[in-house]
Amino acid sequence: MRLVLGMMKHETNTFSPLRTDWARFQDWGAFAGDEARKAFEKTAMPLGAYMKLARERGAEFTIPMAAEAMPSGPVERDAYERMAGAICEEVVKGCDGVLLDLHGAMVTVDHEDGEGELLARIREIAPDVPIAVTLDLHTNLTQRMIDNCTALIGYKTYPHVDMYEVAEQIGRVVLDSMEGKCRPVMAWRSLPLLSQTLKQGTDDEPMKSLIAMACAAEARPGILAASVFGGFPMADIRDAGTSVIVVADGDREKAGAACEEIGQAAWKARETFIYQHEPLEQAVARAKTLTNGPVLLLDHADNTGSGGTQDVMTVIAEVIRQGLEDVAVAAVWDPAAVQDMAKAGIGATVTIRLGGKTDMPSIGLKGEPLEITGKVKILTDGEWVVHGPMYTGVTVRMGPTAVLDTGKVQIVIVSRHHEPWDTGVFRSVGIEPEHKRYLVLKSRIHYRAGFAELGKATITCDGHGVTTSDNSILTFERLRRPIYPLDRMNDDTLLPSTAQQ
Repeated sequence: MRLVLGMMKHETNTFSPLRTDWARFQDWGAFAGDEARKAFEKTAMPLGAYMKLARERGAEFTIPMAAEAMPSGPVERDAYERMAGAICEEVVKGCDGVLLDLHGAMVTVDHEDGEGELLARIREIAPDVPIAVTLDLHTNLTQRMIDNCTALIGYKTYPHVDMYEVAEQIGRVVLDSMEGKCRPVMAWRSLPLLSQTLKQGTDDEPMKSLIAMACAAEARPGILAASVFGGFPMADIRDAGTSVIVVADGDREKAGAACEEIGQAAWKARETFIYQHEPLEQAVARAKTLTNGPVLLLDHADNTGSGGTQDVMTVIAEVIRQGLEDVAVAAVWDPAAVQDMAKAGIGATVTIRLGGKTDMPSIGLKGEPLEITGKVKILTDGEWVVHGPMYTGVTVRMGPTAVLDTGKVQIVIVSRHHEPWDTGVFRSVGIEPEHKRYLVLKSRIHYRAGFAELGKATITCDGHGVTTSDNSILTFERLRRPIYPLDRMNDDTLLPSTAQQ
């Protein structure tokens, strides 16, 4: 048996001004062949699970591409063709199966559905080859994805700490189908619901109950996999939104019934998928009254893990204005500031214009730096290994990194975008987060992987940025309509319209 394994992952924020060229994938990690094997074999990533399955079956395998970039704007043509081309060229050589780790919300300059385009190309090359696909919980699922794979599955956790397990599950389904042990068929439902990622945490309602329904469905005889996709609402494409998919063993009716049950429950809970705002000044003032730390302050509108520029200073400026003390911030993206601090040297006192280097024309905002004075506390190369439950074993490369200490606030400043989902973002620069009174994190939900157990309280801070949870400042032009909450839809029961493979 010869298998082609591959990874091509990007969550595309079409409102983001950040370029997604090939260099951005190289910054986070782009590997092939033996380098890919070494990079992911001992990690809790889907490729690690796929390699394990291949070895269990005594199969040969190749990894022509394993690439991921931090969320940003549409993927440029050269980057996409490098990744998709490498995978397709390997399939051309001949294989018995393809196991892919994709995201599900990749938009390119040429294709609204980057994953569907890749799968269609593979199908054109090898019409009968079995294909397994692992997708992110924030997938914007499309008919093209369904039509061009054998079976797919999504993560059941946000933050995503089950990537290895779901890849192993769907990989086994497809490998078993190759041996005649099962016959995967799929039913799926796309809901007219643009749910917000800040309300998709799987420890919270309504996702907690919906995921429980998916798990209960999987426990029924004949159901091979069931997934609920919250969708990624920062993509202005036709198919953005919430969806459900069920994979059954040869029984489309059974798959459809389970899919409709979960889909109807998701639709009835639609109002709880929408974030309720609080004035920033009020949120920070409320945090100031809390004495038992660490208190987690989420700068969610500038979450680089959803395509934020990571250099908006609105929340940090308000924290400083209100005089909060013993604060650590992770992280501000400002390569120029890091260079200036490196020139000054550790121990030097500097005054810099921090952040605010990026304009955001999609929401009509200009970058606004914050003039700030502090001591250069530490300088590092920004490399460290994740030991927490999300991306376990993966090497993070934040690029040249510095810590600016104002006396009350310590700010981690990085040269490459990175969302703080692991305490290593602080520990790698000598900050012990558990001993801080406040932690300002440019994150939405992924912070929970590393910080949930540390935080004594969590407050969302409504700052500015292209990952805003305020739909009123976003302009959707391609999105299908009507869709909730952009359009008022009062009927609690959706008409059955489950699509099938």
